[in-house]
Amino acid sequence: MPVLLGDVFKATNNVSPAVSLRGIKNKSEYTELETRRFLARHRVTRYARNPYFPVNTLQIMRGAVASQRLGCHERYVDAVYRHMWAEPKKMDDPAVIASALRESGLPADELLALASDPGVKQALYANTERSVARGSFGSPTFFVGDELFFGKDRLREVEEEIEKSLEAK
Repeated sequence: MPVLLGDVFKATNNVSPAVSLRGIKNKSEYTELETRRFLARHRVTRYARNPYFPVNTLQIMRGAVASQRLGCHERYVDAVYRHMWAEPKKMDDPAVIASALRESGLPADELLALASDPGVKQALYANTERSVARGSFGSPTFFVGDELFFGKDRLREVEEEIEKSLEAK
């Protein structure tokens, strides 16, 4: 579900790890080690640190809502992640976003126009409010039924909970 992470942080009195962990000796080295482990465990072969990260995600999150309305959400998400983490680009620059979407075979002009629609903007805010109301405080947050899981390091538990819920049916 597309949300505005900055608004999630504001609503929950949270801050990004870049802020909360700044100045902690050895933390950045450990984070790099954990990233390598995660990539290896999940067999991620196309990853590159994005030199522009962090970026303002407002436009691409509005685009995500627009992509849901246009029926190309899965392709949109794949493209945005590819251009953010496999072929790193400055994904908060409107011209770069448009170029990346076109390169990915998506209807860039239509997506970007719809992303400016007040209804899309309101839907994104509503998604954010619902996410916080459910218990999120950051990203990535996963829900399986009513169970909340936070962080990429919880993907195993997410999978286990999905399997458990499927077995119960």
